[in-house]
Amino acid sequence: MAVEMSMPILVVDDYKTMIRIIRNLLKQIGFENVDEAADGTEAFEKMKKQKYGLVISDWNMEPMTGYELLQRVRSDDSTKNTPFIMVTAESKTENVVAAKKAGVNNYIVKPFNAGTLKAKMAAVLGDF
Repeated sequence: MAVEMSMPILVVDDYKTMIRIIRNLLKQIGFENVDEAADGTEAFEKMKKQKYGLVISDWNMEPMTGYELLQRVRSDDSTKNTPFIMVTAESKTENVVAAKKAGVNNYIVKPFNAGTLKAKMAAVLGDF
């Protein structure tokens, strides 16, 4: 199935600069319909109102972390099938294992570029 380049993508990070960087990388690879949230709580509220084709979330945020957001997304019938990519500065094996067990579709370690993001997205969504 072809990836819909106009699908809405939700970027979740408490650091505005990181949201801007990810938004620009997504634009470079052809995705313009990008929404944002500053933490897991805000992201989940948005996900209850709109269906997203992909969530790209930072791990470390307050008050709700990306990991907690992932758990909430996977436990809710209306959001459980949403593709989810976790972004983190830490490549600790236990974090990767925990995220995989919680149902993450893919994992990106900062820093990363458009090529890495596109490859991780293609692994989750299919080629585009």
